[in-house]
Amino acid sequence: MAVTHERFEQGMTYDEYKVQMTRNRERLEENERTVELSADDIEFFTNLPEPLNVLVITEDWCGDAIANVPILGRLAAESGKLNLRIFLRDQNPDLMDHYLNRGIHRSIPVFAFFDQQFRPIGHWIERPAVVTEMQEKMLANLYATDPAFADVAPGTSIAVLPDAARARLMQAFAAFRAETRLLADREVVRELRDVISRGLALHQEA
Repeated sequence: MAVTHERFEQGMTYDEYKVQMTRNRERLEENERTVELSADDIEFFTNLPEPLNVLVITEDWCGDAIANVPILGRLAAESGKLNLRIFLRDQNPDLMDHYLNRGIHRSIPVFAFFDQQFRPIGHWIERPAVVTEMQEKMLANLYATDPAFADVAPGTSIAVLPDAARARLMQAFAAFRAETRLLADREVVRELRDVISRGLALHQEA
């Protein structure tokens, strides 16, 4: 499925997305306000050869989206070179199914970059690879050592966890986010730069 200009323009602007949020808006805006962007990162996006269109797939209940969409929002505001359109995952399966994580998971957020002719530059999904690796180790340790998970199978959906296990899991995620935020934010920007650099280089070679 090709993303057209017409389909892209059906999305919300970043400000329109924030207005319609029903949960976690304060967290998103706090993350947006406090993200630390280096001068080099801002310069990279400011000096892009042309503005890029960025299709964002998200939902306001998703922790990774609340952490990472505001980084893109700040980069767009600081550089003036990223034209964002936001789509809700559950209302846009045609878009979501085009960007499945590992070909099977409807992971969000998705950031898909296009040039002015809507040729795809590349896309980024969910969270940085190094953070995923660290999170998996944290969860494995939690399931192995915390009494609240004694009778819970690893990978059990949070929706069906016992109350005590769900509470501990939420605490663990909050602590993990606090401990890894600076690294995670830097890795998001680094990976986005890599996606864009590779995509633009391929276009130049074509």
